[in-house]
Amino acid sequence: MIQTIDLRGSQTTRAELLALIPRPVVDIAVASQAAERLIAEVRTDGESALSRHAATFDGVADVSIAVQPAEIADAVRSLAPSVREALESAISRVREATTAQLHAPVTTTIGPGARIHQRWQPVDRVGLYVPGGKAALASSVVMNVVPAQVAGVGSVALASPAQRDHGGRVHPTILGAAGLLGIEEIYTMGGASAIGALAYGVPSLGLDPVDVVTGPGNIYVAAAKRLVRGVVGIDSEAGTTEILVIADGGADARLVAADLISQAEHDEAAASLLVTDSEDLAGAVAKNLVELTATTTHSVRVGEALGGPQSAIVLVDDLAAAARFSNAYGPEHLEIQTADDDAVLGLITSAGAIFLGAHSPVSLGDYVAGSNHVLPTGGQSRFASGLGAYTFLRPQQVIEYDRQALEAVADQVVALARAEALPAHGDAVAARFTSES
Repeated sequence: MIQTIDLRGSQTTRAELLALIPRPVVDIAVASQAAERLIAEVRTDGESALSRHAATFDGVADVSIAVQPAEIADAVRSLAPSVREALESAISRVREATTAQLHAPVTTTIGPGARIHQRWQPVDRVGLYVPGGKAALASSVVMNVVPAQVAGVGSVALASPAQRDHGGRVHPTILGAAGLLGIEEIYTMGGASAIGALAYGVPSLGLDPVDVVTGPGNIYVAAAKRLVRGVVGIDSEAGTTEILVIADGGADARLVAADLISQAEHDEAAASLLVTDSEDLAGAVAKNLVELTATTTHSVRVGEALGGPQSAIVLVDDLAAAARFSNAYGPEHLEIQTADDDAVLGLITSAGAIFLGAHSPVSLGDYVAGSNHVLPTGGQSRFASGLGAYTFLRPQQVIEYDRQALEAVADQVVALARAEALPAHGDAVAARFTSES
């Protein structure tokens, strides 16, 4: 079912290791072309384009794009008590963990009368995308909205696809989660079209352009976010989910297999990897994957994901080599299940979120751990981070010098300005110390 890649005894360069990493076979160019066309149609035709796209991709005709407040209130009232309790727990935990990401303003005194103030300002308006394809991710409402609220964003718009099974409306659990968080501006639109609408606005809907677009999605959503980047800020091009487990011979093979399957059920292109120095564990996990896949609800989807080129069991010489492979891969989710988890953690540099020990599965982070599950995929954790309050905050420096402080460095400014052949820079400082000033 799942391929095995044996790297034992090999001495690979970083470039060679990157070339060996299993990835899904996807045509980014085709997705980008499709996303570009859809965004262009939304910019040109606005609401009518969104309606056409809902009919084409969601199978819903005559969609009501702007969700009414009464519908949100009804969804909150209709939440099953157990689901509402779980959502409220997730909101509380994520809010607590996200609040720890906030920075206090800091003032640095460079010299007498010379001060630099560091402050973090929230963006004015954000657009949050919540997928609704193979799974209606109500938990993603929490993960998107709470960090924006903690950051102090004043205006929040949320978009999610129309659901044919729910009368062409946004999934009621998604609406209920949004209602619990006090979100009132919600639009029934999905995919690249939604990203374009949030970035450029739709006047007939009263949808104003946003400053930042965040949220997970499929390859078309990721492509659309790439296309609007620069017009708006984005969190990352969060695509199909990934899990990489580093485990040694002492790990429970059945638990490892269960965790690999938990992410494989998201999508046929989901990536599930085990990296281990134990051939016995590798064999036991492969056996458990076959057994558990046969009984899981989405067995066909899981089987395709595990059997795809993006999933693998990777054999390495030792745990240091496992960490090196993981850092090169840059997983969205990394689990560490070894005899000395902290030692392995010390070797890790790149991961969207790290789950330490046998009792910290990725599923916990998907829902109520308190961490955020909107994370970079496709190796982007090597240079990007998951969603947090910082996604919506801009660090700013406020420079405050008095006359004496400026005079103390005036000659230095003039000297550097002349060295760079930009004399007017120096003149702007010198002008403050002429007799006329």
